[in-house]
Amino acid sequence: MSLENISCQKSFGGWHKRYRHRSEVLGCDMVFAVYLPPQAEQGGKLPVLYWLSGLTCTDENFMQKAGAQRMAAELGLIIVAPDTSPRGADVPGDPDGAWDFGLGAGFYLNATQEPWARHYRMHDYVVQELPTLVEAHFPASDKRGISGHSMGGHGALVCALRNPGRYRSVSAFSPINNPMDCPWGQKAFSRYLGEDRSKWREWDACALIAEAHERLPLLVDQGDRDDFLANQLKPDALQQAAKTAGHPLELRLQPGYDHSYFFIASFIDDHLQHHARALDA
Repeated sequence: MSLENISCQKSFGGWHKRYRHRSEVLGCDMVFAVYLPPQAEQGGKLPVLYWLSGLTCTDENFMQKAGAQRMAAELGLIIVAPDTSPRGADVPGDPDGAWDFGLGAGFYLNATQEPWARHYRMHDYVVQELPTLVEAHFPASDKRGISGHSMGGHGALVCALRNPGRYRSVSAFSPINNPMDCPWGQKAFSRYLGEDRSKWREWDACALIAEAHERLPLLVDQGDRDDFLANQLKPDALQQAAKTAGHPLELRLQPGYDHSYFFIASFIDDHLQHHARALDA
């Protein structure tokens, strides 16, 4: 599978690059970003952290706003940031033109309902197709971690919980923890997956954690001034589900912080170090 390099900037001795490629899984062209730390030019393979962004975002938000490159360069971590949904003229969005569904809002699941089933298979793209591409074209090992923010935090938790052995570490900022029980999730799940709520459980971290076959420690940061805290994110639900299942969870409620990238930038070093320890970076 070929890659088209569309931009390249040096950062902390490494390189931030963006690539376009044809995704067979999603049936469209996709863009992703990769940060290659300076160690990538020294031979050998490096561990990879996959970052999943939130509603309305692209691959650019995290790479430009989180300030992750300095610590990634120090730790020798490759960071890969995919887009948040399929894109293109043939890809259907929200029929009402809303921002919280469709384009920019793929929810990192595999849709089963028309007209979204053909293109909206972001779970398979993130878990299988993109890592295969990254490991074929870059000095990337199969030591993988996954993290994300908001909708992407939901995606990171679900990807790790559904795929034991695929990742060695997982973390999240302000994740949508219980999408079956919040407006964003209910809207997305009813359209992507249909009205049978038993199918929704396959994509809800609070449901999956009870059946998890692997006990990867979860690191979750949440701001206590987040406007979406009670209605959409529901960290208490994740905490209760983890406690009931005996699943290791470090949930840090950070006083004064909101849902923005100012919050993510304030604690991203902790998350990168969390992943580096598990990935032997």
